[in-house]
Amino acid sequence: MRLSTLARMNRLFSDGGCLDVAIDHGVCNEPGFLIGLEDMPGVVSSLVDAKPDAIQMAYGQADLLQAVPGKDKPALVMRIDMGNPYNAQKHRVMWSMLQNHDEPIIGALEMDAACVVVNLFMLPDEPELFRQCVENISRVRASCAKYGMPLMIEPLVMLPNDVRGGYQVDGDAEKIVTLVRLASEMGADIIKADPTDDPEDFHRVVEAARVPVLVRGGGKEGLDSVLTKSAALMAQGASGLVYGRNIYQHANPKAVVDALMAIVHRGASGAEAWDLYNAG
Repeated sequence: MRLSTLARMNRLFSDGGCLDVAIDHGVCNEPGFLIGLEDMPGVVSSLVDAKPDAIQMAYGQADLLQAVPGKDKPALVMRIDMGNPYNAQKHRVMWSMLQNHDEPIIGALEMDAACVVVNLFMLPDEPELFRQCVENISRVRASCAKYGMPLMIEPLVMLPNDVRGGYQVDGDAEKIVTLVRLASEMGADIIKADPTDDPEDFHRVVEAARVPVLVRGGGKEGLDSVLTKSAALMAQGASGLVYGRNIYQHANPKAVVDALMAIVHRGASGAEAWDLYNAG
């Protein structure tokens, strides 16, 4: 078999869909993100039992998933960069860097990851941060090509801090489509994109990507609203979801995973998923 991303992509996607539960929030250095992640062994154990397609983690916690015996467990998606744009306040210097600059995916290979993920931040008046992200992706792209590792790029268009206060994404479809197109042209194998303000616009993101698009969850919302929006975005051509706080900060993560898996893999509507959750 020739070196390709296919083997790892097959571990990540089933029936063309993927639900990836992100718990890599420690690298964001934001206390509010860690609520629900205090007991990482317990969190990972409960998520393995819930059976999403993948769990997204950083190198230092990935052993908790990969130490689980057996073949029937979620694939590992590894976060390999970090930065300070997620903090509640804007810093004097905004930055993003790879956790291992010289060998950026060596930890993912060591941990048998199915994919690596890197941010592409677009913040107002922060060209140096954007340049760092482009440099990070360029370096990682080369390593991924060498080892057949799928590259997930996470384009993030953010609002100015003074609009709503702190880290807030911009759901403007025009801006998201443009940045997703850039990520595609840099060689993304998978794109993790923010939802557009109007879910009916999300097909434009999918068209610009030309690779599987997973919808990014962001901050915690009411679950009925999350399920309704998720179904609408999947109907626009998304290949799956990457949700974190809307799962791990919930009282019953397994029931939430079951409802989201029904949307991703069985085409359930938001109402059907809500009923499934309440029955869980």
